[in-house]
Amino acid sequence: MTGIWKLIFIFIGGIAGGLLSSVASMASLASYPVLLAVGIPPVYANVTNDAALIWTGIGSTISSTKELKGHWKQVGFYAIFTVVGSLFGCFLLLSFPSRVFEKLVPFFIAGSGIMVIISGKHHNLEPHKTPLWQELFYIAALLVMGIYTGYFGAAGGVIVLVLLTYITDEKFIVVNAIKNVICGLANFVALIVFAFTSHIYWLQSIPLAIGMFIGGYLGMDILRKVPAKAVRVFIAALAFIQAGYFFYKAYML
Repeated sequence: MTGIWKLIFIFIGGIAGGLLSSVASMASLASYPVLLAVGIPPVYANVTNDAALIWTGIGSTISSTKELKGHWKQVGFYAIFTVVGSLFGCFLLLSFPSRVFEKLVPFFIAGSGIMVIISGKHHNLEPHKTPLWQELFYIAALLVMGIYTGYFGAAGGVIVLVLLTYITDEKFIVVNAIKNVICGLANFVALIVFAFTSHIYWLQSIPLAIGMFIGGYLGMDILRKVPAKAVRVFIAALAFIQAGYFFYKAYML
């Protein structure tokens, strides 16, 4: 594959990754394999993917200004916990390689798929006041998910989506828009850390980032036209596929 075709291939992978990220928080199912396919080593492919992933958040945020209107205080409050957690997770990764966690990840991701389906029932209930202890628990969980995003990241956005579903009584598309912003900020923090501590393939990250921006922007339009229940089933299906991949990688190889 020549240089120009590689860039086009990466760009297309970026669009697919951006769509999957904004809709289902599963960008790496498309973008990570693309970077491996063009010859980038796994560790650096993960870091390069993070470098481009923030543009998905930017694209989806621009596209979802309608859904985010009146929710920016919520976004800022929740982002504090995911960003601080992400920063801590990055330093954990630098000190303790993610291999120590890989055998737990498949079950974690599969659980997230189940939780996405179950959380849908929460929105079928009448709006209610969440007890203070539950709110504190969910907020603490956001901090933990920020740590996970900086440390490993796979399907972290799915869990954040589930947590926000229980914290708020907003419509699914609003919750997803909030999730895209706070996860994008967490990825941005991870990028800053890794830019100084690891190696990013910047040439490859540029077409990937452009593609992810486009995919992230278009993803919100798709969400407006597809029933929330169908999106939840789609997210859960992708979570089970990713869980199967990580299970094979952790236990079969």
